[in-house]
Amino acid sequence: MRKVIAIEFISLDGVIQSPGGPEEDTSGGFAYGGWISPYSDPVLSAVIKKQMNLPFDLLIGRKTYDIWAPYWPQHGDIWPGVNSATKYVASNTLTTLEWQPSMILNGDIAEKITQLKQQPGPDLHVYGSANLIKTLLKHDLVDAFWLKIHPITLGAGKRLFAGGTIPAAFKVTESNVTTNGVIMVNYERAGAIPIES
Repeated sequence: MRKVIAIEFISLDGVIQSPGGPEEDTSGGFAYGGWISPYSDPVLSAVIKKQMNLPFDLLIGRKTYDIWAPYWPQHGDIWPGVNSATKYVASNTLTTLEWQPSMILNGDIAEKITQLKQQPGPDLHVYGSANLIKTLLKHDLVDAFWLKIHPITLGAGKRLFAGGTIPAAFKVTESNVTTNGVIMVNYERAGAIPIES
């Protein structure tokens, strides 16, 4: 069974909006785009490179697709696997995708992703995609979180758990702290919430 892995740059107050650059996602008047840049260091870069080089397909929302589709085909030397990975794009508005190989997931997104998880293939990596993440969490479809928790609060912006979650337990499978204070931690599902009897 394929896993859905949410890979997120996140602030201490849970914001995942526009980590990479000022113009990435200014919706809602978000003014702090590019907030991860000051925290880059060799430790963080090594973890990101390791994750980027794993076998994967992408599961992303339309806004993330719109940001990535013009960029990554021109920068494949940075992330060779992203262009050959199948891009599953959750959207009820797109009708065609130029960045191939790609497939549009529309209609009942949760049901389509449930079916996709049952098919053979690599794990499904989700980056950003705040609206899609809400759907995934609501329907208990996230198997793991690979978080890069930055020592910053942003006060506003799209948050990872804004739409709520299904109660679940997780275990840490890998962790590290960078020289700039970014906590990198991987969590995997560990069944139901343990309750002391």
